[in-house]
Amino acid sequence: MTENISTPTPAIHFRPAVDADAEIIAALVNSAYRGDSSRQGWTTEADLLQGSRIHAPEVRELIATPGSVILLCLQGEDIIGCVNLEKTEDAAYLGMFVVRPVLQGNGIGKHFMQTAEQYAQQLWGIQKIWMTVISVRQELIAYYERRGYARTGRFKPFPTDNGKEKMLVENLQFEEMEKILG
Repeated sequence: MTENISTPTPAIHFRPAVDADAEIIAALVNSAYRGDSSRQGWTTEADLLQGSRIHAPEVRELIATPGSVILLCLQGEDIIGCVNLEKTEDAAYLGMFVVRPVLQGNGIGKHFMQTAEQYAQQLWGIQKIWMTVISVRQELIAYYERRGYARTGRFKPFPTDNGKEKMLVENLQFEEMEKILG
């Protein structure tokens, strides 16, 4: 008779990124948003944009910038998610929110987002957090609405020539969303 012995899944924990994490973060972000690997999750932008979303030097710059932090979500020692938080006047901007595509849909993102909001609130004493979402990403907008974010009605043009990405559809724009923290 053989027994099924399963190894427990390591607990999820969080820490700020350091410079040495930059390559892993860039690879994770690009795998979640672009190319075939992104199609394993539901956050893909592969039908909208082609090319890299971010490169390691840009990640290093975000890590080094005062008022900016990249918070990592780890399972054991494995980086499975990241989010960039940036202090803006009386609020914080939440961007580059990623959970590894094969792990999406398991509640990790919901827990990670709550942790990131609390982290920004404790770090900067802010009461509001905001983000931008590509306006045609209705499923993503709905996800954030379920997390308490509201559409502001403010839009920004999508950069048409940033040297990294190529638009596969015309007239992309960002829609701002915000959440008042309790």
